[in-house]
Amino acid sequence: MSTLSLDLRQRALGAAGPLRLGRVSEVVGLHLRVRGLSAAVGDLLEIDPGSYSGPPVLVEVAASDPNGLVCLPLGETTGLRAGDLVRHTGGPLQVHVGEELRGRVLDGLGRPVDGGPDLDHLPLVSVENSAPPALSRPRINQQLGLGVRVLDTLVPCGRGQRIGVMAGSGVGKSTLLSMVARGTDAEVSVIAMIGERGREVREFLENDLGPEGLARSVVVVATSDAPPVERLRAAFVATRIAESFRDAGKHVVLMMDSLTRVAMAQRELGLSAGEPPATRGYPPSVFALLPRLLERAGTSASGSITGIYTVLIEGDDLQDPIGDTARSILDGHVVLSRRLATSGHFPSVDVLESISRVTSAVTSREQQAAATDLRRMLAAHRNVRELVEIGAYVPGADADADRALALLPHIDGFLRQSVHDTAPTAESWTRLADLVIDGGHAA
Repeated sequence: MSTLSLDLRQRALGAAGPLRLGRVSEVVGLHLRVRGLSAAVGDLLEIDPGSYSGPPVLVEVAASDPNGLVCLPLGETTGLRAGDLVRHTGGPLQVHVGEELRGRVLDGLGRPVDGGPDLDHLPLVSVENSAPPALSRPRINQQLGLGVRVLDTLVPCGRGQRIGVMAGSGVGKSTLLSMVARGTDAEVSVIAMIGERGREVREFLENDLGPEGLARSVVVVATSDAPPVERLRAAFVATRIAESFRDAGKHVVLMMDSLTRVAMAQRELGLSAGEPPATRGYPPSVFALLPRLLERAGTSASGSITGIYTVLIEGDDLQDPIGDTARSILDGHVVLSRRLATSGHFPSVDVLESISRVTSAVTSREQQAAATDLRRMLAAHRNVRELVEIGAYVPGADADADRALALLPHIDGFLRQSVHDTAPTAESWTRLADLVIDGGHAA
């Protein structure tokens, strides 16, 4: 008997057999326990809330022990009680994929929330997937234009690179992502808004992203009031959707705002499950989760996923454990400066603290020389800024500083960019070359 026919026979026998049901034995905090049902870790179960009139509640199996299954709810637990019936849905969480997802807004479980047509006719795939094998990944050798002048020239991003945007709250991370969504050269944008304020979602869609940006994007939203499992799963749903476009031969940019909220959701779940708190209260599972999620982006034989992940730095401390771990995994980072943001300088990118690890692979020697020249002037200006402010700097003491002070208005104009402007990559490189070679006369 062939393997296929054996599989069909087993499925037919399972469908013809009696429906096995379990029961909720306890509901405690962020988890509940189910007895009388066999399921694997990661499987979805459905709870009928009995006398409560609400819809069935989905839960995910997080652990299994002799006392039953430890499950985490993907929805509100109001109305659940011990004794409620539980049934197996057949496997882990699945999400619809396909070209028709462009322009749609989904919740953290991949269900449409924009009032558009349903997605039931699209194929379903499991959100769980493995990263491409390391030796099967093509090398990154082509720049991906982001439409943001300071990023394209001084922190160039390669197609298939993963880069972090590090900043405290209110410094412009989400707005920078919206600029990338409108200006990127990628064919598709997948945007995950995780743990954001509910008020900001519509503002982001209508004001920051706009109709043009939304038409080429898929947006996954799990606001701060969503259950922690949904916030966590939203990251994997967005990644899986991006993977489906990559598998179809597309070049995708995956933007996640923010990676820190994903880690916080896992912290809530880990502590609720009894894990010991480690660094700043984060349990070990958080630091195991991050590489498992981030490594799924990148190049493959068919396409690429360029990952841009915002990291909310607590207290503007770049040694924050999530920021430090993310930097060690990602292929570069962009640091946003609160000092620049409060002075009205946007994008508030701190060029000297930002780095791309693929610069030499995606830019020419001439481009690298121009970028290094501007960085050297910025470093020299930083060293003498306080002396200049108090009138103690003596011209001629530092040639790079003198040049930076002379070109400062042009440098500042090059680094600034309006939120609604898109800068073509080739034009940005030409403007940088004019700035450092011709002294800013063409800037």
